[in-house]
Amino acid sequence: MRSSVLLVGIATLALAACSPSTTNGTPTPTDGGTSVNPSSSSPRQPGPDAPKVASPLTLTQLKQAPCNALTEEQAGELLGPGALPKERLDGTAGPSCMWSIPSSSRPLVDVIFGRSPDGGTASVYNAKGGAYKLVEPLAPVDGYPLTAYGTTDERPSGKCSVALGASDTETIGIVTELSEANIGKKDPCGAAREAAIRVLATVRGGN
Repeated sequence: MRSSVLLVGIATLALAACSPSTTNGTPTPTDGGTSVNPSSSSPRQPGPDAPKVASPLTLTQLKQAPCNALTEEQAGELLGPGALPKERLDGTAGPSCMWSIPSSSRPLVDVIFGRSPDGGTASVYNAKGGAYKLVEPLAPVDGYPLTAYGTTDERPSGKCSVALGASDTETIGIVTELSEANIGKKDPCGAAREAAIRVLATVRGGN
């Protein structure tokens, strides 16, 4: 297991900003929409700015068992020893799993799978300047587009939400929150990207 811990500090436990608030493991955007697609209930094709996905992924199995998105070792790499998962299959945004350290609210990693196609990263780009004040592309993860988004920019508070494009019509939502000790010291969207790298490895391993 890698010795680096991405969301926690050495001495303390430590999906653009942006994450919506998290309730029971599921991000809840302040506008009351879904985790990625607040403006449309039907899938939309990628617009001119939205990157396409060359090799679509199948998410069926992980939607049924979202806590399989990260292994115990991967969760430990992100959060530190003792990180435990909490599954929620009936979340507003879709099936999700949140990892955190027992008896603490931060740091955390939350992975959300929509129940149906959400329009892909096109939905995020189409909401820029509307429901999402922040839409910022991040470096792709092995060719899969990754976009930070949010109703507001919450990076200063140590939060970030990203949408990982699984296909042109479907995304995986990932929310990270840094520990209090790391706010202002580490990039929460960088931590979200590290989580996305691990989630993608798990998804591809099952395809």
